[in-house]
Amino acid sequence: MTGPMSFSRWTSAMTNAARERLTAVVHGRVQGVGFRYQTEREARLLGLHGYVRNRADRAVEVVAEGPRASLERLLAWLQQGPGMAYVTEVEASWVAASGAYDSFEVRY
Repeated sequence: MTGPMSFSRWTSAMTNAARERLTAVVHGRVQGVGFRYQTEREARLLGLHGYVRNRADRAVEVVAEGPRASLERLLAWLQQGPGMAYVTEVEASWVAASGAYDSFEVRY
């Protein structure tokens, strides 16, 4: 039997419930054109947490958590990318946020 939920656990659960996780795989000419660093900048401006990294298949993977509206704005940006990029496809999936990230970073 479990007791009542503490206020801090309740607020943490409610915060994560209002947040989502976007996982996006961006295909095209997206490596070697500043895509990761510009994605990091955009995500931080939107207040998102997570990471961006290059994949071996020459795509870029983005995992971001935050409010749905901010994630949708990041997704729209990913579909264009920075000026030197040429995006051909973005695969996106959505799940509930895990709260595993406390910042947004470029991973290597």
